[in-house]
Amino acid sequence: MSKRDYYEVLGVSKSATKDEIRKAYRKLSKQYHPDLNKEPGAEEKFKEVTEAFETLSDETKRAQYDQFGHADPNQGFGGFGGGGSADGFGFEDIFSTFFGGSTRRRDPNAPRKGDDLQYTMTIDFMEAVFGKETEIELPREEECETCHGSGAKKGTSAKTCTHCGGTGQISVTQNTPLGQMVNRRTCTHCQGTGKIIPEKCETCHGTGRVTKRKKIKVTIPAGVDDGQRLRISGQGEAGANGGPAGDLYIVFRVKAHDKFVREEDDIYLELPLTFPQVALGDEIEVPTIYGNVKLKIPAGTQTGTNFRLRGKGVKNVHGHGTGDQHVIVKVITPKKMTEKQKELMREFASIDGNSPDEYSSSLFDKIKRTIKGD
Repeated sequence: MSKRDYYEVLGVSKSATKDEIRKAYRKLSKQYHPDLNKEPGAEEKFKEVTEAFETLSDETKRAQYDQFGHADPNQGFGGFGGGGSADGFGFEDIFSTFFGGSTRRRDPNAPRKGDDLQYTMTIDFMEAVFGKETEIELPREEECETCHGSGAKKGTSAKTCTHCGGTGQISVTQNTPLGQMVNRRTCTHCQGTGKIIPEKCETCHGTGRVTKRKKIKVTIPAGVDDGQRLRISGQGEAGANGGPAGDLYIVFRVKAHDKFVREEDDIYLELPLTFPQVALGDEIEVPTIYGNVKLKIPAGTQTGTNFRLRGKGVKNVHGHGTGDQHVIVKVITPKKMTEKQKELMREFASIDGNSPDEYSSSLFDKIKRTIKGD
C-alpha cells in the first residue's frame, strides 16, 4: 500500500512553518497515542504521524521529501539537474570527495535541549500592577520514568545498530563519471540514532517520552504590561539524550479596568465634575490604584484640564521608577434642571455679554455670588 503524503498526514500545507508542523504533530500524537486511544488502528496512525513529523521537522529530510517524495533520492535519475546523476550520486558527494572526504553531520545521539513552550495567561488589571503568586497547569512532554528515556522495555536495553555500526550513517560506494565516490546516507534501520530497540517500553512505546500535565508556580512581576513575556528556565519540554529541558515563556494578557487606563507606567482617569464644582472650585477624593487621595479643584477649572499626581502610577517592571496618575477633568452638562436652576442660569447668562476670555475678576466674583444665590 502506498504511503500517504506526509503533509496530508499532519493536516498542514506544504508552506507550513516548523511551529505549525510541531503543533500539528502534538495534537495528532495525543489523539492517536495508544495509551489514550484504544480504537482499532490508532497505533498505526500514531506511527504514521510520527514518521511524517520526523521527516518534515528535519530541514534536510524535508527538502529531500519535497523533491523526491517517498522515493529514495539516491536510486538515480538522468542528468545533473536537481543535484544528482544517473548513478545516484549528488553534488554533496562531489563536494565530499574534493573537500575533505565526508559531510559533517550532527551526532544523532548528542544531548539536545528540549523544545520551548509558550503559555498565554490572562490576568486582572490590578494583578498586573501589583504582581501575584499563582499556579498554572499545562501538558508537556517529559522523560519516560519507566525506561528513563531509553525507549527500551524494562530489563532490556537498546542495541547498537548492526547495519551502521552505531554511526547512524551507511556508506555506499558508487561508480561515477568522475571516479569512485562514497555516499553517506542516514541509516534507515535506526533512523540515524545508531541504536535499535528490540523490545519497546510499554509506557512510551519506544519514544522515551510521555505527555503529562504539570503544575508550575508562577510569580507575576509587579508592573508587567499587556503583551510582555516572562521566561521560566527549564520548564519547557524534556531534552533528548540527557540534554537540558527547554524554557517556558508566559505571555500576559491584561484585562481592561472600568476606571483606569494604563499607558506604559502612567495611569489615566477621567474625572466627571459639575459646572458649580469647576466654576467655584472644590476639594474632592479621587481614586488611584493605591486608594483614594484628596484633590483640590481650583475655581475656573476647564474641561480637559490635566491634574498630575506624581508617583501614583505603576512601578516599572524593570525597577526604573514609578509612573504618575493623570486626572482629566470632564465637565458634565446637566440634562435636566429644576425651574430654580434654570432661573439662576438665565440670570447668570444675562450678567455680561462678553466672551469668557474678557471676564474680569470682579465679574467672576459676581458669577460666583449668583450661583450661590447671595
